Amino acid sequence: MALTTQTEIHSTAIVGPDVELGVDVVVGPYCVLEGSVRVGDGCRLHSHVAMCGPTEIGARNQFFPFCSIGQQSQDLKYSVEPTFLIIGDDNTFRECVTVNRATGAGDATRVGSHCNFLAYSHIAHDCVVGDHVIFSNNGTLAGHVMVEDRAIIGGLTAVHQFCRIGQFAIVGGCTKIVQDVPPFMIVDGNPAKVRGVNTVGLGRVETAAAELDSLKKAFKLLFRSDQNFTQAVSSLRISDIAGCDKVDYLVKFLMASERGVCR
Repeated sequence: MALTTQTEIHSTAIVGPDVELGVDVVVGPYCVLEGSVRVGDGCRLHSHVAMCGPTEIGARNQFFPFCSIGQQSQDLKYSVEPTFLIIGDDNTFRECVTVNRATGAGDATRVGSHCNFLAYSHIAHDCVVGDHVIFSNNGTLAGHVMVEDRAIIGGLTAVHQFCRIGQFAIVGGCTKIVQDVPPFMIVDGNPAKVRGVNTVGLGRVETAAAELDSLKKAFKLLFRSDQNFTQAVSSLRISDIAGCDKVDYLVKFLMASERGVCR
């Protein structure tokens, strides 16, 4: 085990010989760290946190009681091959959050930076989660899900395997996601439907009024017109709002969809 004089390890904690702890790391009561785990500077494990490797954790992350971080994939195809979990900086993992390593040899589950995962959130094998993402309580990802930057997942929401959640999207509580969630939109319900543009979230990053107006026009064309999906996307690509960066990103996201898109 590698540690510094600034590291604090409670007497009841168990820290394995292959664990590396950075500067100013606090390992609280009854934590268990085993395998190839690297914990970055300034991290705090409050109590009863379980970590297993191979796992690499950045700086200044907080883990609240009963988090399970870096345990093996729950995918039945997993057969003890080396897989990874990589976590960025400045994240908060509240009580009982679970984050699993990937399934395929050499693959990684990835979590970005500045995220907030509330109690009982779950990030399954091979997921990729961006920066500034928020999961409300019991927000749950199945395997191979991608969540882009600044998305918000509502409480008790479940996301099907291989779905994508676009940047600045908000998914309402108790929503069942079985198709991709378009960026910049609010999605809610069962079945999930697009309800509007996330004007509040976009306003927090000082999005220009012209961009918001363009996204509102795109919303009406894509999700409130009589055109089918293919027709609506084609119309959007040649509309007067084509060329707006956010609209162009929305079109690119929609055209890349493999599971279909919530409408």
